[in-house]
Amino acid sequence: MPTERIVMRRVREMLRLTRDAGLGGREVARRTGIAPSTLREMLRRFEASGLAWPLPLDLSDTDLEARLYGEAGTKQGHRRRPEPDWAALNRELKRKHVTLQILWDEYIEAHPDGYRYSRFCELYRGWEARLPVTMRQTHLGGDKLFVDYAGDPVPVIVDRRTGRTQQAHIFVAVMGGSSLSFACASWTETLPDWIDAHVQAFAYFGGAPRLLVPDNPKVAVIKACFYDPQVNRTYGEMAAHYDTALLPARPRRPRDKAKVEAAVRIVERWLLGRLRNRRFYSLADVDAAVAELLVWLNEQRVLRYVGRTRRQLFEEIDAPLLKALPAEPYALAEWRVRKVGLDYHVDYDGHFYSVPYRHARASVEVRATLRTIEVFLKGERIAAHLRGSGDGKHTTIADHMPSSHRRYLDWTIERILREAGAIGPSADLLCRMILEARPHPEQGFRSCRGIVRMAKSVGVARLEAACLRALQIGTLNYGAVKSILDNRLDGQPIRRARGAADDGLPIAHPNIRGSGYYH
Repeated sequence: MPTERIVMRRVREMLRLTRDAGLGGREVARRTGIAPSTLREMLRRFEASGLAWPLPLDLSDTDLEARLYGEAGTKQGHRRRPEPDWAALNRELKRKHVTLQILWDEYIEAHPDGYRYSRFCELYRGWEARLPVTMRQTHLGGDKLFVDYAGDPVPVIVDRRTGRTQQAHIFVAVMGGSSLSFACASWTETLPDWIDAHVQAFAYFGGAPRLLVPDNPKVAVIKACFYDPQVNRTYGEMAAHYDTALLPARPRRPRDKAKVEAAVRIVERWLLGRLRNRRFYSLADVDAAVAELLVWLNEQRVLRYVGRTRRQLFEEIDAPLLKALPAEPYALAEWRVRKVGLDYHVDYDGHFYSVPYRHARASVEVRATLRTIEVFLKGERIAAHLRGSGDGKHTTIADHMPSSHRRYLDWTIERILREAGAIGPSADLLCRMILEARPHPEQGFRSCRGIVRMAKSVGVARLEAACLRALQIGTLNYGAVKSILDNRLDGQPIRRARGAADDGLPIAHPNIRGSGYYH
């Protein structure tokens, strides 16, 4: 055929330029107008044919073509060419900087008689089109972790006697590149459980991805927006702790997180379906059942189109590219807006924490963890404390107090009662009752201190008598004792109502409990 003669004539020219003229491959390709790869392929076939140069004079173009490319008239599709491992190529494409061109170069180097680049790409696209829809998304190794809650909760019997049940919610996380899946149970879908589930997931994967892809729940996204979603501050802080970023799925775009949607369906079918007749009595029981599921899902079940388990894919694709975990796992921190009181203290869960007095009445943000309380004003931390119990007490740092208040800093309940006891039993009882009557004992410090200090000006005897009179009339404050002393009533008997009996018995009054009450 004329076309074949033209092709073979060009082959003879390439051989002449290469063998006789000694030109390089690029120059020969330029002069003959063919691709360098085609030249290399032709030379390889010539070496494999056993022909010698110069070619025999009686060798026709038809015979030359048959020696180089097989029998004439044989369809190219009938020649068996080495078939690439498409699943392995698909895994390689998930790695950074890997393209089909690079993979074809490696393939043709190993199999010089293999498919040309265009056919290679065509066959790969055909194989890829047969993958399940949710697997067609291309996710790089270690790039994204998809997170969500399963739609249906799991009933847990929390009271065996009455049979009362409580719903457990299943958190699911799926690695984008390998589809390695994690799941755990929690009582709620609130922020503490949401954060704790993420911490468990990072520990399970042994690293952190570049991006976290949640749906748009309130614990993750305060305000859903197609272009600029507003992320929960605590959730964002947790992501920053693991050096990852948040990329919420677009509202009403379930395909953005098809990975986790598919994993949720698998968890629901295998957990709720296969374990539908099993009874759970605690979250630990649910987590144990989920752990069994994960072993089957990740380590035993081979993905049909890939020929690997999820765990094997994870070790090949995701694990090498995950970011290292921080030395300490994230500790949940909640943010609340509070207003500083006039006493320059902030109330958080029934305990009061000081801030510098100049910030009294300011609106601040409180960051609370299990161990610490931090107070921020306009993004700047102005105070930090160890977290106290909700006992209504105050935690005060001396540097936060104005100078006029610091002189009272060394006054404690023990010191007040010690000095009041040195004055007399009435002064001791009055101070105890003043401290007892206040919602916070610290609020009675100033009143008790004023009473004790009056001993220097009026003497111990008069002060003791004034305290006794204050107890008798039921006025438990500094002002009453001062008024008694100023009006010199400490030495006068109390006027009793007409007809009242004076039998010498102790005075009975609900505010007077006696010293034995405080033992």
